Amino acid sequence: MMKKIFALCAALVFGAMALAGCGGSGGSSASSAGSGGKVLKVGSSIDFAPFEFQDETQKEYQGFDMDLIRAIGKEMGYEVEIQNIGFDGLIPALEAKNIDVMISGVTINDERKQKVLFSDPYYESGLAIVVREDNQDIHTFQDLKGKKVAVQIGTTSATEVHKIEGVEAKELNTPADCFMELKTGGVDAVVNDRPVNDYYITKSNTKGVKGLQDFLTAEDYGIAINKERQDLQKEINAAFKKLKDNGEYQKIYDKWFGGAKN
Repeated sequence: MMKKIFALCAALVFGAMALAGCGGSGGSSASSAGSGGKVLKVGSSIDFAPFEFQDETQKEYQGFDMDLIRAIGKEMGYEVEIQNIGFDGLIPALEAKNIDVMISGVTINDERKQKVLFSDPYYESGLAIVVREDNQDIHTFQDLKGKKVAVQIGTTSATEVHKIEGVEAKELNTPADCFMELKTGGVDAVVNDRPVNDYYITKSNTKGVKGLQDFLTAEDYGIAINKERQDLQKEINAAFKKLKDNGEYQKIYDKWFGGAKN
C-alpha cells in the first residue's frame, strides 16, 4: 500500500496521535560529535505510525523504526540524531551526505538500490488477513472465495480484494469499522496492511481475532545508507544481527505489534 494512504489510515485509526513536524532524539552521524563521541545522523519522515510519529506527550519521536534505530545506534556505540525530513527529500539528503541513513518504512526495491545501499530487511509488510479466533476455514487468500471480506474504502486492500474471484467485499471507512464488522459477524475476514492489522489489534487490546501469516502482496523494509558507505552498511547489519540474536529486536517488535511474528 502506498505510504501516504497508510499514513492517512493510521491517522484515522489512531486519532490521539499528533503527527507534528518537530522534535527529535539524541545526536548521531557516522561522524564525530563535538564531545568526541560518534554520531549517526538519521533521516525519517515522521508521519507514518506505527513506524514513526510525533506523540504530543513525548519529547522524542516515537515508533517501531525510532526504537529500532536507537537500539542499533547504541549497539554500534553511536549517539542517534533524528531529523524529520519529507519522504521525497530523504534520498536526496542521503545522497548529499546531510544524513548518514534513512529509516522510514522504506521498501527495498531495485529502483532505490540504484541510489542507495540497504541494510538487511528488518520488517516484512504486505496485505494480510484477520479472522475471528475460532475460524478454521480461512488460512490463505485463496480461502476467501465465497466469503464476505471487510476492507477500508479507497485503499489497495479494497482494490486487490475485488480482484479475488467470488469474494463479497464490504468497503468501510476505517480499519476500526472493519474490525467491528468482523467481531459482530457481519464479515468473515478483514484485509488490510499487515502493520495496520497488528498495531490495531495490539494497541486497542482487541480480543477474539487473529492475524494470518499469508500475504497477498509482500515487501521488505530496510535502512537506506549512502552508496559510498559500505563500511556503515556492514556495521548496521552486524548490530541488527546482534539485536536479533539477543532478543532485543523481538522486544521492540512485540511493543508495537504484539505477538505477531516477523
